[in-house]
Amino acid sequence: MTGFPLPPGFDPARFFSARVGGHGSRLGIGYRAHGTDWCELLLPFRPDLIGDPARGVLASGPILTLMDMATSVGVWLKRGAFLPHATLDLRLDYLRPATPERTVVGRGECYRVARQVAFVRGIAHDGDPDDPVAHVAGTFMLLDAG
Repeated sequence: MTGFPLPPGFDPARFFSARVGGHGSRLGIGYRAHGTDWCELLLPFRPDLIGDPARGVLASGPILTLMDMATSVGVWLKRGAFLPHATLDLRLDYLRPATPERTVVGRGECYRVARQVAFVRGIAHDGDPDDPVAHVAGTFMLLDAG
């Protein structure tokens, strides 16, 4: 495998605090927690992210971005290296609107890495993982399969 290897004790929190620009930064997406193949990110509520002004509900686009980023970090953690990949397919089942003024938590997991594809899944919730806002399942194309 070539690419930029993750140093021992890779810290996604440091990764997120060091990034500059991009739409994830613009949306205010931040780090919460991680394991060997999963990552939790936060999407704080902001009035400029409201998609339905009458109900004060976050738009689904920022939630999709949150889940794309959380699952992407899960792939890097699972592969043990910061290697290039691209979202090949990401299906978001939007189950209900996020509760107004609550932070949305996105947990993404990479459960399998094949030769050229990584498989991911996850949920987004606004405080109770048993009452998700959305489920996600998808694949990433590995651009450097090793």
